[in-house]
Amino acid sequence: MMVEIQENTTQLPKTLAEFMEWEQSNDGFKYEWNDGEIIKFEGMNKKQVFIFDVLIDLFFEKGLNKIGKLIPETDVQLSAIQIRRPDIAFLTKKQIYEGREGVDFIPNFAIEVISSGDKMIDVENKLIEYFKAGVKVVWHIIPAQEVVYVYTSRSEVKICFDKDICSAKPVLEDFEISVEDIFKDYQK
Repeated sequence: MMVEIQENTTQLPKTLAEFMEWEQSNDGFKYEWNDGEIIKFEGMNKKQVFIFDVLIDLFFEKGLNKIGKLIPETDVQLSAIQIRRPDIAFLTKKQIYEGREGVDFIPNFAIEVISSGDKMIDVENKLIEYFKAGVKVVWHIIPAQEVVYVYTSRSEVKICFDKDICSAKPVLEDFEISVEDIFKDYQK
């Protein structure tokens, strides 16, 4: 969930480079940088972590950990002026190793778990940014309604609920799960 940042006595960064340094020595919160705008947000809550756990179990069950990893809340530099943190991003092993050397990466698959506090305009703007940067599949998981929007472009979306299958194709051919299975133990 994104929350507004309140200015305090410290000087706010004005460039991406300043932001990268500022965030490292700041207050422990997580931030995104969007063309000079600093966006403070809360990390995944316990219910969102539960959803991540369901998805990571499926990921390992399918043996996909041999080609990459699902990474929570990692920095993704979408452009020269934007750093975003998808709730969950799929990174190939190559991207992970190149990242160690300082190479920026764009995940081919990103997942956002939408909370009641997220503003629709912010969710849509982030979706636009993902596809402009080269992300190929985006899931919007909305726990409150137990629905998943599976985007393969801004205009190609499948709305999934109940027994509908959510797929990460064409990025991960075998990564499929029903909405029912995402949420089956969610409310317990």
